[in-house]
Amino acid sequence: MEAKATQALLNELIETLKDGQKGYADAMTDVEDPTLKATFKHYAAQRAGYITEIEDQMFKMDLKPEEESSVTSAVHRAWIDLKAALTSKDNKAVLVECERGEDYAKKAYETALKVEGISPVLKAVIEKQASGVREAHDKIRMMRDTAK
Repeated sequence: MEAKATQALLNELIETLKDGQKGYADAMTDVEDPTLKATFKHYAAQRAGYITEIEDQMFKMDLKPEEESSVTSAVHRAWIDLKAALTSKDNKAVLVECERGEDYAKKAYETALKVEGISPVLKAVIEKQASGVREAHDKIRMMRDTAK
């Protein structure tokens, strides 16, 4: 896989992760439920760690993370309704919006995993992160289903 394509793929994952991190950080600040607060804090930190891992891989491959990306608008829409849900103080609505963001992240990772010709080390990082994203999605969905 050529460097430019790898760079674009990784920048898209970074943008997706940044949006998720921001979404969870906002949710963590605004929800009152201590269990939700702890969950959102965990996933905000997880996404920050994932961003660092991908940026480290890019550095090793002599690729640069973009400051601004064109994919941001689509990713951002995945989390945009979270603000409205947070102001409503409705935990179920907040979880529904978090799950929507997770759906987007899951798709981004599924796409990344189908890419041919990336290094085995990078593929292992993406696979590990994809697994964490799937786990987060399933936990958020389970919490949504049990929320009042």
